[in-house]
Order: sequence, then C-alpha cells, then structure tokens
Amino acid sequence: MSKSASYHEKLIEDLKDPLEAAAYIEVVLEEGDPKMLSKALKNVIEAQGGIDKLSVQVKEVYDKLEQILAEKEKIEFYCLSALLDALGLHLAVTVKLR
Repeated sequence: MSKSASYHEKLIEDLKDPLEAAAYIEVVLEEGDPKMLSKALKNVIEAQGGIDKLSVQVKEVYDKLEQILAEKEKIEFYCLSALLDALGLHLAVTVKLR
C-alpha cells in the first residue's frame, strides 16, 4: 500500500468523527481555495458513507456547489470570509446538535 493511499484511508477514518470533520472543513475554509474546499467536502462525504447515502435534495445542493467551485477562482463566499477577517471575526463550522 502506498503512503498516499494509507494517508487517505486514515483521513477518511478520522473524518467519521463529526468534530474532526468540522475542524477539517473549518481549516480548509480559512485557506480560501475553492478547489481545496471541493476536495474536503468530497472527503467528508466519503467518510459519511459516500454520495449514495445523501438524500436527493442534498445531492442537488452538492452538485450546484461543485459547479460553482469548479467555475470560479474566487467565489462570493470568500468575500464574506475576508470581510469578517477584517472585522476580527471568522466563520466557524460546528457539529449540529441532534
């Protein structure tokens, strides 16, 4: 098994923990790279059982977001992030209470 394959397997295993997944997405959001966000979302979805486990409605939202991330270098979302940063604030990703 290659090192990258074992790293990916470990990452997916870690992302099964909602706290780890939230922290992972939060760090990626701070980086401000739509391509990294796209990959991170794919990893979290994989850790939660894959795209087939998502509802039809969630799949549609995911597909729309993927299209936006693929088409634009800087999306409007990151403008909000930059404004919040200038104000001494930041976006946070947390685990949803059930």
